[in-house]
Amino acid sequence: MSGRTPSRWEELTAADPAHSKWYVERFRRLAAEGADIVGEARLIDAMLDRGSRVLDAGCGPGRVGGYLHDAGHVVVGVDVDPVLIAAAEHDHPGPTWIVGDLAELDLPARNLTADFDVIVCAGNVMTFLAPSTREAVLAGFARNLAPRGRVVTGFGADRGYEFPQFLTDAENAGLAVDLLLSTWDLRPFTDQSDFLVAVFSRAD
Repeated sequence: MSGRTPSRWEELTAADPAHSKWYVERFRRLAAEGADIVGEARLIDAMLDRGSRVLDAGCGPGRVGGYLHDAGHVVVGVDVDPVLIAAAEHDHPGPTWIVGDLAELDLPARNLTADFDVIVCAGNVMTFLAPSTREAVLAGFARNLAPRGRVVTGFGADRGYEFPQFLTDAENAGLAVDLLLSTWDLRPFTDQSDFLVAVFSRAD
């Protein structure tokens, strides 16, 4: 792993070692209070046949992947933060949770089949990547899709990754836009939107 470029998330947690624990407890508290924290997962579930294969990329403490597992899908979750993976394993047993860098994603090396029906990347994960690795991450998504699989990402504006640049990077990585939305509840994307949910297929 020497020479690997750390993500912005890793830089954040290096500067504040308590941040990961805070993040875990924040979502546990929201869930306990009855907040809706699985809107992204409901959209993904609606796109899938029962028993589909899902990669939760940047899975955090497992709120999206855990819901999709409970809905009957086969879920693999990957996150660079071992604290978040430990929380996912504790709170959402069932999926395969692994610590890994999305920029160096090699699931066959971990004896996992890379043929996902959906790769979901929610929670502003794209903006926590090191800028120099963004296109490599998107290319990895394309590489790990089943032939008719789709990639779904979501992140906000003003977080250091402009939407036009992201769409260019996705095209360069071999992904073709199927649909652009401004929310996870299917509102249309416009030039004034401050959030982007993008659905891609493999360009080939």
